[in-house]
Order: sequence, then structure tokens, then C-alpha cells
Amino acid sequence: MIDEQHCFGITDRGQKRENNQDSFLIASLSKSILVGGNSLGLTPDSRLFGDVRGCLMLVADGMGGHAGGERASSMAIRYLVDRLLNNVHWFFEFTRDAECEFIASLDRLLQDAHRQIRAAGQRDQSLLGMGTTLTMTYLVWPNLYVVHAGDSRCYLVRGDEVEQLTTDHTLAHRLVEAGGMRPDEEATSRWSNVLWNVLGGKSEESLRAEIRQVRLEPGDRILLCSDGLHRHLDELRIVETLNRAASCEAACQSFVDWANSCGGDDNITAVVARIPSDIATSQASEIVQQEKPSATHKTTVDFAAVDRDGSAGTV
Repeated sequence: MIDEQHCFGITDRGQKRENNQDSFLIASLSKSILVGGNSLGLTPDSRLFGDVRGCLMLVADGMGGHAGGERASSMAIRYLVDRLLNNVHWFFEFTRDAECEFIASLDRLLQDAHRQIRAAGQRDQSLLGMGTTLTMTYLVWPNLYVVHAGDSRCYLVRGDEVEQLTTDHTLAHRLVEAGGMRPDEEATSRWSNVLWNVLGGKSEESLRAEIRQVRLEPGDRILLCSDGLHRHLDELRIVETLNRAASCEAACQSFVDWANSCGGDDNITAVVARIPSDIATSQASEIVQQEKPSATHKTTVDFAAVDRDGSAGTV
């Protein structure tokens, strides 16, 4: 088992927002059976659990009005968890063909969540246009699957090297990719707050699920965070914070404190996981993660894409 020394999450309202529209979840997936009548002395209605098969981490950053953003981010996570619990692919070893189907199922999963959020907004006019970013990782040793839409981020830290595993789905980043903006202008651009790809939202464009598979190594660190944190981070800050912190909890708190010291102008969420340096392949799938109870929730608007400065939401 891996305790809070090895995986932890925290979310904070920040200094400027009235509510918290970020949501996060850390969980382990395992097989279980519900005991019925038996002659073994087992208590009926008790549950027996098998080995943990994988580890799940999600961060969602809601947008779309005072209530909409909070609703959208929590709805996305609840829907995804409910679906994956009933998906057999999450619980078995992958053959090559099964892995390809699993990756395709991740795309369908995000598309379905997108439609669910849009439908909920259409049923309730006060929630119309609500949406959320979603960055989800699923760890089944030694593979990490990353599923992403929006501008929350997932980083892989190996030694002193930092790799951003996700792409920011903002108009500013699109301009950089097209050569219309220098990379050093992206963070301060007015278009850095305009999202073109989120779950839900007002845009009629189809959701584009970004899916990536990475092979992990012992000692790796993983950071998931909302933009209320990563806008204040660079690679050096990430490495120094993780190296200095005695635990994942301490690292998460340091990240939140840093974002607040930089103004705390948005909700702040951080989830940190450490793969033990001495972990064996046979032990790695037994990771159990722990979540810190705290506030959970963010803000944004739509503009053929979604402009964060126009309206707010909460989870």
C-alpha cells in the first residue's frame, strides 16, 4: 500500500474567488465480491476485496456561472468514476489488442461525459453553457494513461527533468503552434484564458480527447494541477518543491502556498504522486492513494471557445 507519503491532493479557493470550482479525486480500483448466503462463516452482505488493479487521479476545473462551473467539474468526475467502475478493461492485464481497445474506450468515455454535461445544461437554463476541463491519469504499472481536455495539466518529473504530458487547449497555445505568437508571450496573452476544448461548454465543436501513454520508472513523480497553480510554476519551481517536500502532502501544501503568495487569483488544485524508488513490478499495482478533504472547485466563459474572464462556475 502507498499512503499519503506517496499520493495526496488538495484544493484551495485562492485569494480572489468567492467559491471553489475545482474538483479532484484520488482512488484505487480493485475487484470485490459481495458475500451472500454461505457455509464459510462469512457475514452476509460483507465485501471481500482483491488486489488493487490500478490507481486513478483526476483534476477538473469548472466554468460557466456561479453554480455551473462547480456542478460541471464534480459531474464530470462522478460520471467518469461511475462508468469506469463498470468497465472490465480497467481490471485486467492488457494484451496488445486489448490495450488498443482500452485506449479507444477512453476517448468514448470523455465524449460521453461531454454529452452528459451539455445535456444537463440544456435541461436547466441557469446551467446553460457550463463546462469543465478534465485531466485524468490511470496508473497500471508500469504504464500511465493520461486523458485530457482543457488547460489543467499533468507533469511527469524524473530526476530533475520535467515533462508536461498534456497540451493547453487555449487559443494562445494554438497561436504559438501556428507560429503567430512567441512561446514567451503565451502566458501573458489575453488568449491564454480562452479555451477551445472543454467538456460541456457552449461551443458546437466536438470534444477532442487528448490521450497519451507513458511508461513509468521507479522514483518518478506525477503532478496534476489546475491553471490556478501552473500559471505560477516553472520547471525549476516544480523540481525544487518536490525535492524539498518530505511527503506528497507537504508538496501539495507548498504548491498551494506558492500560488497564494503570487496573488491567488484563481482556485488552486494540486495532486502529487511518488512512485517508490524500490517498488517492484509485482508490487506497483498495489498503490492505494489518499485524498485530503478540502474545498473543491474554478471560473470561465464561452466565446466560440470558452473565455475564463467572462463568468464563473463551481463544483
